[in-house]
Amino acid sequence: MRRCLFCDEEMKDVLTWRSLLLKVEVKVCEECESRLEVISGETCSMCSRELDEKFRVGDRCLDCVRWEKDEKWKGHLTQNISLFHYNEHLKDIIAKYKYRGDYALAEAFVPFLRERMKELKFDIVTVIPLSGERLKERGFNQAQALTDLLGLETMELLTRLHTEKQSKKSREERISLPQVFRVIELDAIQNKSIVIVDDIYTTGSTLRHAAKALKLAGAGDISSITLAR
Repeated sequence: MRRCLFCDEEMKDVLTWRSLLLKVEVKVCEECESRLEVISGETCSMCSRELDEKFRVGDRCLDCVRWEKDEKWKGHLTQNISLFHYNEHLKDIIAKYKYRGDYALAEAFVPFLRERMKELKFDIVTVIPLSGERLKERGFNQAQALTDLLGLETMELLTRLHTEKQSKKSREERISLPQVFRVIELDAIQNKSIVIVDDIYTTGSTLRHAAKALKLAGAGDISSITLAR
């Protein structure tokens, strides 16, 4: 008997378009999967936000236009791919995954991530690191768990300089923070294309801090992929 990783209800053995096309074992029931809001349609070429005619310039959203106008941030992050909208359903799932240690939930996202990873060209995969304090609290790095389940070899490139929880900070507070990462593998990244894995793209500040640190240390193109935005 198989049970849905999200709701724990018994799952019927039914064929879905995803199980047929991707040739994977479905880990969540149809009801739970239907509540995941896939980011679709025309999206910002830089951050994956669904584009609104009133809040865009060309193929970018106004938020990314604002980031790229700032000389401190311009040109560091090439592209971010996010899979789902951060709705209440996904918020609850990620909370169980990150804060309550339900590691198995990550398995449900592997097929989606594997497909989207094919869109990125890279030499090195890395993840956003946790502070020692956060790692002790959670017991594992949620982004590292995703890459492990994907079977990707990762390289630890960054370490955190600050331990404050960014989830409690406003956009302006996040942007104005001093650099929060330090590069620890300088020789390995020279002119290399790097993809950073994380769970949520909120304001983009964490990923841009990481991309900036890597870029200034000699890396080539920096892209990222997240479950949600």
